[in-house]
Amino acid sequence: MEKLIEEIKELKKKRNAVILSHVYQRGEVQDIADFTGDSLGLSRMAISIRAEVIVFCGVRFMAETAAVLNPDKVILLPDKDAGCALADMATLEKLRAMKKKYPNAAVVSYVNSSAAVKAESDICCTSANAVDVVNSLREEEILFLPDKNLGRFVASRTNKKVISWDGFCYVHHLNIGKEDIRRKRMKYPGARVMVHPECPPEVIELADYVGSTAQMAKYASENNFKEFIVGTEVGMLHKLKAQNPDKKFYPASERAICKDMKLITLEKVALSLKEMQYQVKIPNDIAIRARKALERMLKIRK
Repeated sequence: MEKLIEEIKELKKKRNAVILSHVYQRGEVQDIADFTGDSLGLSRMAISIRAEVIVFCGVRFMAETAAVLNPDKVILLPDKDAGCALADMATLEKLRAMKKKYPNAAVVSYVNSSAAVKAESDICCTSANAVDVVNSLREEEILFLPDKNLGRFVASRTNKKVISWDGFCYVHHLNIGKEDIRRKRMKYPGARVMVHPECPPEVIELADYVGSTAQMAKYASENNFKEFIVGTEVGMLHKLKAQNPDKKFYPASERAICKDMKLITLEKVALSLKEMQYQVKIPNDIAIRARKALERMLKIRK
């Protein structure tokens, strides 16, 4: 592995590249990244990078976001099949139909969506800033897509009428349940439970804290408790343990694994840099409109 890591470092210099990694990636992929974070952090980091090439260790919608925000840079996704089932639940055709059904609603698109869907949206959001984004809008009616659980979470924290899309992340919605939380609480009675807002409402009700991965990381580091049950994709625990070596973290569910996030390996990162594959390109007409929605989101600093 050391030889492979050295090869990646050499290729990075040769290509004037940086590596961005989401916290759901394999631990060894996170370790070789120049920056590791959640969707909001990665979005902001992408626009401040001066390198010519960005290797995005995540899934397609994340690489698309980087491509939209950086039209002058080469964006590489090490595995072309790394997609997102949640993003696929929001199609352009259905969104256009929903906009006709709710003509007065502002369209808020979670970053877990395609560039084409973002282009049809008024503004984007992440799980970290979704409530702030919705509250920033003058419209009283909000069409929120594609995650229904995040939509419900936002609706509970705003006075606006939120119309939620019927989509979900299978990792959080299907693989983390209330019984998982109850079992882990019994096993670790002194642990605090923190969960992602993509989890179903019955899981959120049992949590001590609800937040994005970055917000959970901050909560864990600033909290005096020494044990935490983590309700999100298991890759998150790698970062939490590295940042808090004196604390213990337990997955709310060992089944909470995103198969697409785990497609990228060190070998694929090296090959991506060596062969300059797979480049993510967005048609200019879509990129221009999607960029407006993303930039509008990035102006909200919370």
